[in-house]
Amino acid sequence: MKKHGKKYVEASKKVEADKLYTIEEAVKLVKETAVTKFDSTVEVAVKLNIDAKKSDQSLRGSFVLPNGTGKTKRVLVIAKGDAAKAAKDAGATYVGDKDMIDKIAKENWFDFDVIVATPDMMPELGKIGKVLGPKGLMPNPKTGTVTTDVVKAVEDINKGMVTYKNDSFGNVHTIIGKVSFDEAKLAENLTYVVKTLASSKPSSVKGVFINNITITSTMGPGIRLDKNSFDI
Repeated sequence: MKKHGKKYVEASKKVEADKLYTIEEAVKLVKETAVTKFDSTVEVAVKLNIDAKKSDQSLRGSFVLPNGTGKTKRVLVIAKGDAAKAAKDAGATYVGDKDMIDKIAKENWFDFDVIVATPDMMPELGKIGKVLGPKGLMPNPKTGTVTTDVVKAVEDINKGMVTYKNDSFGNVHTIIGKVSFDEAKLAENLTYVVKTLASSKPSSVKGVFINNITITSTMGPGIRLDKNSFDI
């Protein structure tokens, strides 16, 4: 059994295990139960009623949070010519084509958080798919990271774009901000995420789609939400 620290134990006493909290109560509580000295990340975990083994029920995509994530991401754009120049002008951290792919392959270089690529560069990137895939760095059209519009992709990431994908148990985990965010901004981001996921219900899923919703801060206790708080 995992042994929790004193701060976690004290924070947990503020959370009623059997209670389903409203959005307002939950975001207030997640700030109160933060246990780290640094500005903790706040995440939401949504348990979906899907069969993760069925491709037509899997969820994968991206969205731009209304109030951002509170994190700055280093963006690597793999593109040539005008697209490469546009990416630099848009504020990409790194821009290149085969030279950057070789740098990753030969130098084990990963000083970036996300890769955006134009479709014509995907065959080259595919050659290092076994390296990028396990790290969750392989660009994908569904998340908006394979695109001809690299400017929009870079701008969206800088505004607070997050990608999501259900795990093998049908859960979706994603960031909704930082503990330092005020309650209204956390609530707005949380509501946006839940409503976006609810609207993505696959047609093959019948009945209830979202089973439960929990938010937590880094190393903090989980806080379960009342689904009726959301207009879904």
